[in-house]
Amino acid sequence: MNLKKIAALLPLLYVSSSYAIEPFIVKDIRVEGIQRTEAGTVFSYLPVKVGEKLDDKKSAAAIRALFATGFFKDVRLEVEQGVLVVLVRERPAIASVSINGVKDFPKDQLISNLKNVGLSEGRILDKSALDKSEQELKRQYVARGKYGVTVRTTVTELERNRAAVSFNVIEGEAAKIKQINFVGNHDFPEDELQGMMKLNTTNWLSWISKNDQYSKPKLSADLETLRSYYLDNGYLEFAINSTQVSITPDKKDIYLTVNVTEGAKFTVSDIKLAGGEKVVPHEVLRELLSIKAGDVFSRKQLTESTRKIGERLGDEGYAFANINAVPEVDKEKHEVKFTVAIDPGQRVYVRRINIEGNTKTRDEVIRREFRQMESGWFAAAKVKKSKQKVDRLDYFSAVNIETLQVPGTSDQLDMKVSVTEKSTGSFSVGAGLSSGEGLVLSGAITQSNIFGSGNFLSTQINTSRVNTVTSVSYTNPYYTDEGVSRGFDVYQRKTNTTATTVLSQYSSATVGAGVRFGVPWNDDNTIQYGLTAEQTAIGLTATSPQRYIDYVNKFGSKNTTLISTVGWTHDGRDSAIYTTEGSVRRVFAEVGLPVASMQYYKLTAQNQWFYPVAKDITLMLNGEVGVGHGYGGKALPFFKNFYAGGIGSVRGYEPNSLGPVDANNLALGGTKRVVANAELLFPIPGFAKDNSLRLSTFVDAGAVYGPTVTTIYPGSMGIRYSGGAALTWISPVGPLKISVGVPLNKQPGDKLQKFQFTLGSLF
Repeated sequence: MNLKKIAALLPLLYVSSSYAIEPFIVKDIRVEGIQRTEAGTVFSYLPVKVGEKLDDKKSAAAIRALFATGFFKDVRLEVEQGVLVVLVRERPAIASVSINGVKDFPKDQLISNLKNVGLSEGRILDKSALDKSEQELKRQYVARGKYGVTVRTTVTELERNRAAVSFNVIEGEAAKIKQINFVGNHDFPEDELQGMMKLNTTNWLSWISKNDQYSKPKLSADLETLRSYYLDNGYLEFAINSTQVSITPDKKDIYLTVNVTEGAKFTVSDIKLAGGEKVVPHEVLRELLSIKAGDVFSRKQLTESTRKIGERLGDEGYAFANINAVPEVDKEKHEVKFTVAIDPGQRVYVRRINIEGNTKTRDEVIRREFRQMESGWFAAAKVKKSKQKVDRLDYFSAVNIETLQVPGTSDQLDMKVSVTEKSTGSFSVGAGLSSGEGLVLSGAITQSNIFGSGNFLSTQINTSRVNTVTSVSYTNPYYTDEGVSRGFDVYQRKTNTTATTVLSQYSSATVGAGVRFGVPWNDDNTIQYGLTAEQTAIGLTATSPQRYIDYVNKFGSKNTTLISTVGWTHDGRDSAIYTTEGSVRRVFAEVGLPVASMQYYKLTAQNQWFYPVAKDITLMLNGEVGVGHGYGGKALPFFKNFYAGGIGSVRGYEPNSLGPVDANNLALGGTKRVVANAELLFPIPGFAKDNSLRLSTFVDAGAVYGPTVTTIYPGSMGIRYSGGAALTWISPVGPLKISVGVPLNKQPGDKLQKFQFTLGSLF
């Protein structure tokens, strides 16, 4: 026989000899070579016990079973005077797992993913687990379009039969989308369909958005966007037949092809309601339908209609109502009619409201915000409002409400309110910048939830070149059980307009203390009133205007005021930070009562309205008016005047520069103020899901009016207009607002400032 063939057969003969055993009765079993594995584990896998007969068949089965555990890299059976000896060599244990060269993913995330395929510290080293781990790492990168990724695995043997596993990753460059093609589209052009997709070919924004890098999750989301677009525009039979992703041999360029069948456009011939009439009359439910007979079919409007009907039934206590729209399709006429089947189910009431996660905040602080009561009929609108009210407390990073049916009943449910506490106290020392105020230094100690009671306490110090404010505020939002709030304020405010080239020259020092109350009218409306005592000392300079000098000569440089305030606020916004719809209305009156030396009144009103004009695009309209005068023979104190210009009123003009000016062309302020703004808000391309960033384009208008004065610029009063763009960023150090405004009707003497910004919280 050929020597090479003999050599090839020798290992097979060795393996055969490892279980070629003369049948015998096992007197005992001994295991040798184990270090970590328990002997009992080995015994449990053996198909023979002491006192039984062992033959070749059972010995082969024993070896296969022990190998199948994955614990051993070698297994042999021997016989010594009736004793079965099991000789094993254990696989090494994994001492460590490391991943090198990773930039696109957190290493902890990748190591956690490897645990799911069986590779982690403390486990037995398994070749199949190594291979799966390597493929898992590659899969993560391929999902992000990095097809050229390379993964090399290194296993280093350590003492005590251990091993260190290391993956060295060369990420490579992401493949870029070179072209996107559509096949089968007739009614919508290719560029319109491509414009709906997040994935796109390389453009000037790609370095920020990364949308030219192929990603399977992104493609799935884009396909669903296309499907929704067609279904919302009447294409009931639309289908995506297939998608092809082709990559060039150098793995740098990707070509996408989407094959679709549009089908015909369908209209709605009829919509019927079936069931539920005893709970809510059908004529009431019909008013909730967003889609009607004669309309082009829209899945979005149909879904919205069934949702509204479900919520309406939920308001009547039917928490588990089942609403289904059953279609009848006429393919010849391209029409579809729906029967909305309404099954209200059983009316339920809330047995208990259980609150979890509030380790610091007292239960009563959360419960008092609830509009849904225990032992009351379930009402979906009340549950929604309750969650919104708890959210507005700003004590929690997350608020979730679950409705759980009580086992064994059909008319009861429990509500589980899960909250995640966040820090409500802070000590901060910081700085801010303003194009109008300059450098603003600030320090604050604030606790908005003292001892979990929901009460607010704050001490603040803020300084700038024009204004310095020191204040202490305390508020109890539930001074009464009905939700009446009570607060106290003590403050010191200093103003020095000699530090600016915009305002007429004077200085003032004010100290004051006051008490305020807030009375809720309903969930969105509040009445505020308060009383504050103030003392103000005025300082003039050689450049102070004559009207300031006349005021001080007539009324003195030191004045006291007892200020009464009353106001009304309606806040119907969906969010106070990232508003997309709703409105805010404010009316406020400030009156200097006749018992003190200053007697005046100031009335202000604001109406702010947000309207979603398209997905992620919101129109904001804002209007403000203010008027102030003295009474009882007194004048409106000049340091109480209205001002306008800059961020917050009319951008493009220097802050507080609009309106009457003195002989030195410095702003005097006025007794009347009007401001109007129209702003289109939208996300930054590539950052649509980041609610901390927002772009806008705006048109501003505003004016300040007061007594005419002799000046070289007679046209100083009058409405000023501006337009431009702005950026708002809720940054970690405070809100950053940047605007570039262009005056549209500037007049001689106007002080312009096209670029303006505010960084940090300014008071």
